[in-house]
Amino acid sequence: MRIAVPNKGRLHEPALELLDRAGLGVENGADRQLYANTVDPDITVLFARAADIPEYVSDGAADVGITGFDQHQESGVENVGSVLDLEFGKCRLVLAAPEDGDITNPADLAGKTVATEFPRITRNYFDDLGVDPEVVEVTGATELTPHVEMADAIVDITSTGTTLRVNRLAVVDEVLSSSARLFAREDVRGDEKVGQVVTALRSVLSAEGKRYLMLNAPEDELDAVEDVIPGLGGPTVLDVDEPGMVAVHAVVAERDVFETVDELKRVGASGILVTEIERLVE
Repeated sequence: MRIAVPNKGRLHEPALELLDRAGLGVENGADRQLYANTVDPDITVLFARAADIPEYVSDGAADVGITGFDQHQESGVENVGSVLDLEFGKCRLVLAAPEDGDITNPADLAGKTVATEFPRITRNYFDDLGVDPEVVEVTGATELTPHVEMADAIVDITSTGTTLRVNRLAVVDEVLSSSARLFAREDVRGDEKVGQVVTALRSVLSAEGKRYLMLNAPEDELDAVEDVIPGLGGPTVLDVDEPGMVAVHAVVAERDVFETVDELKRVGASGILVTEIERLVE
């Protein structure tokens, strides 16, 4: 089984880190290599341009791939779909125009020019609105085009909006919301190995922002303890050697740990231990 991963750019390192945390760490990885083995002998990582990954998966060069939703939509491949939102690489594809100009609505661009690295997405966006600008494909420095009279507006990726503001561009509309996703061909979605990969990645995502809480508590205060930490379907209660005491285990949100520990101490809990969770299979 082959997993296509971006060979560089903002999605490269987070994708490899996620695979590593899911137990699929790349072995002997090196710059500019095309393939790498993982700790699972049946799974190989294929490094490719983020924009090419949907096509690699579609053509069978890879079985699944990690890339941005924007790249998938731009590719136009029809036999590849999103299996799992990996929750990193979040950004927006926006329509922007000079902040001191007269473009304040997508309809203002009828008969005018829009520059973008995403011509397919841009044309579909304007087709849905019934607006017909000329869409010009560029391969870099998109923000510059309105200032050198190459375009009246742009459609480009933004995460924080800083680059747009620096270039005196204002957002007119959001075209697409994107994040890194795991994509797979329709014909391999039911494969056992694909299911194992999805489960492994989802378990890492499920563990994000959660902590494992263990403590001892008086048995007659168990109801009060359960009110403090309901956990996933309720805490797990175990007998201990000490008479009148029980052990309680639960998963809690990281943001709630400080207050939860304080409230548990008030109801008589002791030996409270909080640990990180690497993976959580729900």
